[in-house]
Amino acid sequence: MKPTEPPLDWSSVEVAVPREPSRLPGVAMAGFRQLAPLQVDIAMVAHPSVTLFVDLSEGDGLVRDAHGRRERGSTVVGLASGAPRFGGSADGKVECLQIRLSPVLAAAVLGASTDLSGTVVPLEDVWGRDSARIEEMLRAAPSWEERFTIAAGAFARRLDARPSPDPEVAAAWRLMVSSRGRMGVDSLADTVGWSRKRLWSRFRSQIGVAPKHAARLVRFDYAAHLLAAGTAAARVAAASGYADQAHLHREVRAFTGATPTAVAAAPWLAIDGLAWPTPPPALTLPTPPIRRVPARCPEPR
Repeated sequence: MKPTEPPLDWSSVEVAVPREPSRLPGVAMAGFRQLAPLQVDIAMVAHPSVTLFVDLSEGDGLVRDAHGRRERGSTVVGLASGAPRFGGSADGKVECLQIRLSPVLAAAVLGASTDLSGTVVPLEDVWGRDSARIEEMLRAAPSWEERFTIAAGAFARRLDARPSPDPEVAAAWRLMVSSRGRMGVDSLADTVGWSRKRLWSRFRSQIGVAPKHAARLVRFDYAAHLLAAGTAAARVAAASGYADQAHLHREVRAFTGATPTAVAAAPWLAIDGLAWPTPPPALTLPTPPIRRVPARCPEPR
């Protein structure tokens, strides 16, 4: 993340979210449409989810870049440290369906593993040839609400047809999230009834990262949203369970390559309170000047 990168004009973007919460636990969706010629190059902020970008744009679409690997079109970004970049330019219609999957759901529907962790790959590489058919259905749908329904149905079908992670792994993930990453691996193992070694091995093989790293990512995400909400770094460190402000600074640097001040102003976080309307408890996020459209409204053809 470049500390000097200019603020993004989110007023040129429409955002749509589902009218009702997803019936599948661990999935959140938002649709984005650009309203003016677009040129953007911003860093994503690491998030404790596997993120799908279904590019429904005209022309070449946008580009995702992680660790020097650039992918155009529909992509999947795995659990990652560092700061994958999202950017490109377009004169035609730019639309994108962004889907956040919990690592447990991603492991079930995508087979997400160490091969996906920390990478950006074409959607077809993890979804298979059926991804092209799903993408065409999404393009043809006349409203965002129908697109959300199509995507949810595709996930449900894959969930029924594929093995899910161990219940103990899923339980450990839920405990990480509910504790905001502050529950130690020993306590997690004791709670789910496994040894530390077994939890580490099974969690890493099924989720793609070690449980300690996953907990660090959850804790960082909570801290990043506190920073974006305008909370002073010293208070964020105390509220998030870091030893001190220097510890917070090291973790922010590890996950983003930036300072807490830069993360607080990150364009990527500026829309979270609108596009993902269930922020962590006790957070009140500022709402940027973005046009939000009801998902049920028909889209222009």
